[in-house]
Amino acid sequence: MKATISILIAIIFSISLSAVNPVKVYKGTSVYSSDVICNVSNSKIYKKNSVYSSDVVCNIRDNKIYKANSVYSSDVIYNIKDGKVYSGNSVYTSDIIMTIRDGKIYKGTSVYTSDIIATVRDGKVYKGTSVYSSDIMFTINGNLTIEEFVAVWYAVFYAW
Repeated sequence: MKATISILIAIIFSISLSAVNPVKVYKGTSVYSSDVICNVSNSKIYKKNSVYSSDVVCNIRDNKIYKANSVYSSDVIYNIKDGKVYSGNSVYTSDIIMTIRDGKIYKGTSVYTSDIIATVRDGKVYKGTSVYSSDIMFTINGNLTIEEFVAVWYAVFYAW
C-alpha cells in the first residue's frame, strides 16, 4: 500500500511539474523570455509565454496534431506514424510531407542528404545539414516527443 501511494505521489508530482515548467522554444540561439516563440505544456502548443486557452496554436492527441483546441477529425493538421508526418488525417504515402529520422528532417519520404530540411542537435534546430550557430532556426529548452516537435514545427513556421 505504501509503495502504491509513493508511486501515485511521484506521478502527481511529475505531472504538476510539467504543468509548471513548460518547454519553451526560442528564436535562433536566444534563451531570453522576450524571444520565446511558443511553449509546450500538457500536449498543447501556446503562443509565446502564454498558457491561456485562447492562445493555443495546436494540440496533440495520440499521434495527431489538431488546430487550436479542436479534436475534430476535420481539424487534424498532421498525422504522425513511424517517423512519417502525413498531411491532415491521411496515412497515404503520397501525403507524407516530411520524414523524421536520426535527428534529421527530410522532405517527403526521402532519406537522402540532399533532401534534409533541418538537423536537430542538442536542443537546437539548424537549417539543412548545417551545425553552425548562424544557421540555428530555433532553440528548445527541454525534451519533446516527436509529436510535440512536429506541433512546434507547425507553430514556428505555419501558425502565424
